[in-house]
Amino acid sequence: MRRILIPSLCLVALAAACSPAQQQPAPSAGTSAPASETSAATSTEPSESPTATTAPGQLAAEGGLPGMPPVTDAHNVYASAAAGMVADAVKGDRPLVYVPHTRSGDVWVIDPTNFRVVGRYPAGRELQHVVPSYDMRTLYATDDLGDHVLPFDPKTGQPGKPFPVVDPYNMYFTPDGAFAISVAERMRKLVWYDPHGWQIRGETPTPDCAGVDHADFSPDGRTAVFTCEFAGRVAVIDIPSHRLLRMIDMPQRHTHMGPQDIKLAPDGSAYFIADSDAGGVWVLDGAATRVLRFIPTGMGAHGLYLDREARRLFVTNRHEGSVSVLDAYTGTEITKWRMPGGGSPDMGGLTADGSQLWLSGRYDRVVYVMSTRDGSMITKIPVGDGPHGLCVWPQPGRYSLGHTGITR
Repeated sequence: MRRILIPSLCLVALAAACSPAQQQPAPSAGTSAPASETSAATSTEPSESPTATTAPGQLAAEGGLPGMPPVTDAHNVYASAAAGMVADAVKGDRPLVYVPHTRSGDVWVIDPTNFRVVGRYPAGRELQHVVPSYDMRTLYATDDLGDHVLPFDPKTGQPGKPFPVVDPYNMYFTPDGAFAISVAERMRKLVWYDPHGWQIRGETPTPDCAGVDHADFSPDGRTAVFTCEFAGRVAVIDIPSHRLLRMIDMPQRHTHMGPQDIKLAPDGSAYFIADSDAGGVWVLDGAATRVLRFIPTGMGAHGLYLDREARRLFVTNRHEGSVSVLDAYTGTEITKWRMPGGGSPDMGGLTADGSQLWLSGRYDRVVYVMSTRDGSMITKIPVGDGPHGLCVWPQPGRYSLGHTGITR
């Protein structure tokens, strides 16, 4: 979300049930060079229909996206990202927390063992998110105004050489690992990249999706839902063809700070969509065809995070300094944790063991560390100006879908 001024509270009637309605980038350090120096053509479809080669022992789920690791538990698509399930390739990575800043244009690095800042790296004009790559071997700090990303080596915590990417407000990876998707918010489009050589492989215009920013993927990997913050709706994208399938309006369309973060329920039965102006979470059906209902949580509902058991959903209420705790399957409110003295909890993630929830304090130049057991504040860490999509590393899971660490 590019706008960071705190709005006045928008009142909303709660709905119980609702019906639907270029340039050639250079590769980053540590990635393979492009096979050709010729620029790839951009279009609303991929120039070809590539799929990642399925790794040994990884067969695509029946009817799922070819090349995608199988869903091991139909009741919990996050079953392979539970506490302690850190991949061997990730176990040697240095435990660190990466904090990008929209205003000071840098990335601060924090040692989570002692809560001390151990690095500060100038990174561009407006740093939005730190995004783990699909294979979890690189972390990318996205600079949307600077049109580039800065890669970090998670083994050392050191940055590499920045390289150009079109308007990377946010970044995701398709569940088969074949594409990186730059969410070009100001340009109202998705830009599809080869995630190794970083050549453009296609574009999907989303002209009716003002403020396109966050996304999540269906259990079979064939569909993604992108939120449209400044349009009060979502865009549903077909992954194999890169086509826009449909737009779905929220029952009350908020266009100042509307739909923001989105999270798939563990069993794939629904998508939860945080709506800041509405002060709560919309529930979209699992087929991404209609909005089912609304769950009030608090002023400025923004970020959505699951606990390691995928039983609880944490909703950051940025304008009232609280975190709502919902049942991850039903959306029923379990409790609400209020921050002592208030705050502006924004984006972040859980530690690998799931015991701590780290959140940026968007308007307060701090990072919050909370206990996931009872919501108590462990500490507040002073940081730079405009902390946003921080990334806690390492994370459990087999692969990353992007954002600040959506792993499955």
